Amino acid sequence: MSDTPVRPAVLVVDDDPSVHHLFRAVLDGTPADLLVARTGAEAVRLATEHDVGVVFIDLVLPDRPGLDVFGALHERDPRVLVVLMAAGGTSDTAIEAIKNGAYEYLLKPLDLASLRALVARAWEIRHLMTVPVTLAGVAEEPARGRDLLVGRSAAMQEVFKAIGRVAARDVTVLIRGESGTGKELIARAIYTHSHRADRPFLAINCAAIPEALLESELFGHERGAFTGADRTKIGKFEQFSGGTLFLDEIGDMSAMLQSKVLRVLQEQQFQRVGGNETIHTDVRILAATNRNLERSVEAGGFREDLYYRLNGYTITAPPLRARPDDIPALVNHFLAQSRRELGKPVRTVADEAMARLARYAWPGNVRELQNVIRRSLLQASGQVLLADFLPLHVGAPGRTAGGTASRALEDVERLIEDRLRAGATDLYDEVQAAVDRHLILRVLQHTGGNQHEAAALLGLSRNTLRAKIRSLDIRIDRSVRSGS
Repeated sequence: MSDTPVRPAVLVVDDDPSVHHLFRAVLDGTPADLLVARTGAEAVRLATEHDVGVVFIDLVLPDRPGLDVFGALHERDPRVLVVLMAAGGTSDTAIEAIKNGAYEYLLKPLDLASLRALVARAWEIRHLMTVPVTLAGVAEEPARGRDLLVGRSAAMQEVFKAIGRVAARDVTVLIRGESGTGKELIARAIYTHSHRADRPFLAINCAAIPEALLESELFGHERGAFTGADRTKIGKFEQFSGGTLFLDEIGDMSAMLQSKVLRVLQEQQFQRVGGNETIHTDVRILAATNRNLERSVEAGGFREDLYYRLNGYTITAPPLRARPDDIPALVNHFLAQSRRELGKPVRTVADEAMARLARYAWPGNVRELQNVIRRSLLQASGQVLLADFLPLHVGAPGRTAGGTASRALEDVERLIEDRLRAGATDLYDEVQAAVDRHLILRVLQHTGGNQHEAAALLGLSRNTLRAKIRSLDIRIDRSVRSGS
């Protein structure tokens, strides 16, 4: 039997054959199956007989309105992502449907590139909602079609206990930890074991979306609220009422948005941008940050009242260097995962390779380890992952936890002592800049100057990484180096 998990189908409900052809082109080369229905009755039957993940419905069907089909499918499973389609004009009925849980509304004619991007986003959201997160220790191996939060260390056992304490309680949770430590998996585990698991889940990276767009994304806007607002937009707090929103990198949110989020937490109500109507919602908020919120509060960058509201229950994701005993289990988990995805025959890891992986400092934490295993499998041949297949920096002399990390700490300690003797008044900013420079240089050297890959490893948006590269005077040409 294949290890590849079964992927839900895309259902297209439209009586126009050209639309069917367009979706065949969109899904060409993907493992997703395409189901086609020309009537509402046929659509309901197919959704009953098949595992359907995303549905595209034309508003005008031969036998019944598309909105009736949406209602029937949404009542059957509120997590199914429904995209409504219409030929020409905006539709008040479509807006009402989005209020009630439809994912998106498209105008015809449909654009191939935009449609591909929308399908990819929808599949990612569908994955977050329907692929459960299993806790290691509850199950030794994840069942088919499940994600696994791996760890037998004492630090991870505390995380599992915290998830168990809070998952069933309808409270806000703040997940803290360095980039790459698995904060989103923890959020999804809370969602998986909550009483809202049969309702939608959505993750939003607050650092990756410009402030004006983020406000509209979360709260929606009225038609004419600003230039380009040619129709009413329903925000995620309204659209996902009854479900769970995961606000990642909430420490990067502007003060104005912090105020509006605080109101949602306190009163479960808000107003759309440019609107006067008070909208009530029932949404659970899970939030995450890699920032020191206490320092942000002291510096005036984060609202104290929001900090206390979020900090009612906190789970801290430990860095990988604090749980070295979990590295072999994580390596084997990512090996099995990447083997399925890449179709490689590698079954085991050679002792020398495992020793190198265990010695490395992992500044990018679990995310970097996953990336290294995937890259190594692409290089591998045969059934054993040898040390030769690992990236050169992993386990190389001077790159171990006792090498690079200790020397970096010595450099920081020396800077602190020198600046204390000099009577510095901005020591925090200087030390933070030194640490940022060391980390970003190291990650950029690891990625060969690839900023997109570096941003992913660091858990930063590309705009944030570019700003740090400029402010720290890091030069990227044929090599990566500090300009100072």
